[in-house]
Amino acid sequence: MEIVIVGAGVIGLATAWRAAAGGASVVLVDPAPASGASSVAAGMLTPVSELTYGEEPLLRLGLASRDRYGAFVAELEDLTGLDTGYRTDGLLQVASDADDLKYLEDLRRFQESLGIPAQPLTGRECRRAEPMLAPGVRGGLLAPEDGSVDPRRLTAALLAAAGRLGVRLVRRRAARIVVEGDAAAGVGLDDGTVLRADRVLLAAGPWSGDLDGLPPGTVPPVRPVKGQVIRLRARVPFLRRTTRGLVKGSSVYLVPRADGEIVLGATQEELGFDTRVTAGGLWELLRDARELLPGITELEFAEVTAGLRPGSPDNAPVMGPTALPGLFAGTGHFRNGVLLTPVSADILSAMLLDGPVPEVAGPFTPDRFSAEVQA
Repeated sequence: MEIVIVGAGVIGLATAWRAAAGGASVVLVDPAPASGASSVAAGMLTPVSELTYGEEPLLRLGLASRDRYGAFVAELEDLTGLDTGYRTDGLLQVASDADDLKYLEDLRRFQESLGIPAQPLTGRECRRAEPMLAPGVRGGLLAPEDGSVDPRRLTAALLAAAGRLGVRLVRRRAARIVVEGDAAAGVGLDDGTVLRADRVLLAAGPWSGDLDGLPPGTVPPVRPVKGQVIRLRARVPFLRRTTRGLVKGSSVYLVPRADGEIVLGATQEELGFDTRVTAGGLWELLRDARELLPGITELEFAEVTAGLRPGSPDNAPVMGPTALPGLFAGTGHFRNGVLLTPVSADILSAMLLDGPVPEVAGPFTPDRFSAEVQA
């Protein structure tokens, strides 16, 4: 089986690794591997905190992926000798006022109705868990099984693992899909080169549908959703675990790394392909973070970045065969790309290799949008 994967972000890289391990000959096409949303993301592994009413299938997918992470990174680190920054020290969600606390209480009841235990904490217990929290924090929830990973380290390890298994990386832009006999037969590059393939996977985030030659409606629309992120540095221990706060209804999170880095994010802006870092976006993040953790203003300012999350019409992943035979989609992971990497790689590689597909993939195939596209 010869496979071409367009896009070397975290989903494309992990799928290439798994497909190569399954015996396929794999070519990855990306002019700048691991430089998109994967390089900006904070790396939270928090399916429960991302829960929204009506998104139970996405929750099941997130839990399945989180539960795969330990074995996934152990295999990856053993193969490459590279650390991924994987941590399993839980997630603390906190509320800054009574309305925010009520939201967390409603979320806890909803989680428990789905059989997911949640540990409520008083404000004092929250501060005992994270001493740098502000005195005004009203209470919170602890998700002890959640964690984080460093996406930059993760993608570096995935690049190395894919290389070890013979995956060829082509640093060019994919320009078109080659269609022969009403089926995908490869990818044409921006320099005119054609890469022949039995199957093609589009994993290029919000650019997945931009290739020439795609029949109309083949790939569901995937829009870019901008996220601005701040990286700070602490010279002494500041946070023990990933902490997510609600401040007057707005959500802000902080993800600590072992080397003292703290990732603060993230805005969510529907501004097309705009990747400018703005004073307003950074001010909102720092304002809300300071409300929860006043000492944050003393941390060293290290980096600011903006990335583009790929959002499908229902903000859930699009994974599976498209209406064009031989062409597969692996995009639309929105806020959850890093979290969903292990399960997405299992799903997509199984589909590409005609293997058994995990049941949790069912709700996320491209054909769920077919009626909408036809309309």
